[in-house]
Amino acid sequence: MIRLRYRLLFFDVDSTLVKVEGIDVLGRGNSEVARLTTSAMNGEIPLEQVYQRRLESIRPSKQQVESLGQTYCESLVDGAAETVATLLESGAIVHLVSAGIEQAVLPLAALLKIPERQVHAVPVMFSENGEYADFDRRSLLTRGGGKEIVVRDIRARTHGRAAFIGDGVSDLEAKPAVDLFIGFGGVQVRSIVKEQADVFVENPSLTAVLPFLQDA
Repeated sequence: MIRLRYRLLFFDVDSTLVKVEGIDVLGRGNSEVARLTTSAMNGEIPLEQVYQRRLESIRPSKQQVESLGQTYCESLVDGAAETVATLLESGAIVHLVSAGIEQAVLPLAALLKIPERQVHAVPVMFSENGEYADFDRRSLLTRGGGKEIVVRDIRARTHGRAAFIGDGVSDLEAKPAVDLFIGFGGVQVRSIVKEQADVFVENPSLTAVLPFLQDA
């Protein structure tokens, strides 16, 4: 247990809590999907321009999404479980804010003991036989600036200082909504995030963020 400077902690999922990018796992080596993911995370293409294109290209089944949930749980970044456990034990309220598929993120949240109501991701719909049908097109997380809006909404309902930990440009967009933005480069170092984050951590263990979250 540590004494925290921040009550609200927001974490991205892909390449922050886990070592993989979920959409690329679902793409199974699809080079175009991987290219679009990299371009979006580096801020070269707006997220809303690639979100639908990637899912329509892959059309993941319910079974594949469930398998991704298991992959997430097996691909934790070094120190991720310890970091989240320490924060929860110290009284933090931890939220996951991800443009990933909600049904795949939920098992990871359960593993980390983060309540389902504190998981913010994008639901995907399936047909009766488990085939891909669509995604929630109303979700703010499928477009640029969405994470900032989600964080501001949570902060309007929950008092306390807040920090966001993430690796990509969509995470960096939430910087104006928090008191501290930590760029995590333990999986992927993205130059724009490294340049603009309040703090940037390249250590492969997520525990390296803890000193920046605790009171001196």
